[in-house]
Amino acid sequence: MRGIYTSVNDLRKRVYAEVAKLSYDYRDGDLSQMDEIPYRIIPGEMTVYRDSVFIERAIVRERMRLAMGLSLRTAAEQAPVTQGAEECVKPEKYYQPPLIDIIKFACHACPDNEVRVTEVCQGCFAHACKEVCPVGAITIKHHRSVIDEEKCIKCGKCVAACPYNAIVKLERPCVKACGMQAIGSDEYGRANIDQDKCVSCGMCLANCPFGAIADKAQIFQVIQAIKSDVPVYAAIAPAATGQFGPDFTPEKMRPAFRALGFEDVIEVAIGADLCTLMEAKDFVENVPDKIPFMGTSCCPAWSVMAKKLFPEQAGCISMALTPMVLTGRLIKQKHPECKVAFIGPCAAKKLEASRRTIRSDVDFVLTFEEVMGMFEAKDIDFKELPDDDTMHGASGDGRGFAVSGGVASAVVNCIKDMYPDKEINVVNAEGLAECRKMMALAKAGKYDGYLLEGMACPGGCIAGAGTVQPIAKSAASVKKHVSVSTNAHAYQSDYRELLEILEENDLKKNPDMG
Repeated sequence: MRGIYTSVNDLRKRVYAEVAKLSYDYRDGDLSQMDEIPYRIIPGEMTVYRDSVFIERAIVRERMRLAMGLSLRTAAEQAPVTQGAEECVKPEKYYQPPLIDIIKFACHACPDNEVRVTEVCQGCFAHACKEVCPVGAITIKHHRSVIDEEKCIKCGKCVAACPYNAIVKLERPCVKACGMQAIGSDEYGRANIDQDKCVSCGMCLANCPFGAIADKAQIFQVIQAIKSDVPVYAAIAPAATGQFGPDFTPEKMRPAFRALGFEDVIEVAIGADLCTLMEAKDFVENVPDKIPFMGTSCCPAWSVMAKKLFPEQAGCISMALTPMVLTGRLIKQKHPECKVAFIGPCAAKKLEASRRTIRSDVDFVLTFEEVMGMFEAKDIDFKELPDDDTMHGASGDGRGFAVSGGVASAVVNCIKDMYPDKEINVVNAEGLAECRKMMALAKAGKYDGYLLEGMACPGGCIAGAGTVQPIAKSAASVKKHVSVSTNAHAYQSDYRELLEILEENDLKKNPDMG
């Protein structure tokens, strides 16, 4: 389903656009428009998506509240949609946990881990499904296969044996997408997130075909900050290229974000270059003398997962600050009184930025999907904007952080520059399930001396939960952006000297990510 623009994507975009418009138009404490928004998104009396137009509007209300950073209500609560909304007016408001949650009355209560015989069954004489079943759960009735669910162990052998693909194994999409095994069921069979296990990667919300899972946003707060007297700078992640359509070229980036009200735009790829230099230095100084292997630090969901599930190896994850944090600190070093909004593909970055040790560096986090809503609210036509060809300074390696393998490649290139004869072994994993396997092998000593790159999203940051365009198309866009970089490698960065300043100020210490 990833990469296909669906009605779920359209609904999310429309909600974000309405919340952005509400914030741009907000005056004198009047939030009464919140009552009108569900009727603008779901007009008329006939249902569009579900059995009831009233349920559709109720879901829009909860999505709207989440987009404003407010908490969900259940269907049993009687309260106006504006309940607590005055808190959103404060630009300094942070998320109240949980960051990612389930709108319960939007959940389909999908069947999970069930094996079913479909109508495609041809009643063949071979009965291969019955023959391969190790527990005798399949019988033949009226020339058709029947599965005894009480006996079935969900091994899937019958699924593989059927020549007509008539037997299917049903898995709940959110459960299948969750590499942390954090999603179960409540007493009504609806999805339920174990927040102690969740690392906010957002893969569940990106894969739910009913749009029942959503994350909180800071759209309203960012726009209020933009409307204040404090300058707000946008720090744009490397995965941004191509995310806002073919007319949003790198030359349009600065004018486009200024049209939203931002003071200026800075590439987070600059911070990625500094992160590369830090991790290269860490690897050379520590592996294998002090730690057996080193994992990269830039993906917060991967980093938190590794430290949660493999606490004994927590010290093997690089202590380098992430590109987002480094860029935020660089901006605030030059503009101490400003606010910084990170614009990226990642839900987990919201959790990272909300940590106490990071709040002074990055004030807001918005996904590309949420910013697209802002562009819609302002009715910005990228073609009409002037060109500004000044988005330079980051290396190709820094911009390549957006795709799987890019971080490790950048670090290896940097080490090769410092130590040309040093051999670097690398392994990378995409998706938290694969990252867990990689860490298990590293714990067992299989990757001693290795550099490990973990990415929570399959494909890398370009596949984050807050991305807009198809993954393959994003990969091509990033590759093109890398090719036009002034410098190829991080060690050639124009900002290299700033790393020494950061280290002199004792800013290298990594915040508590666990």
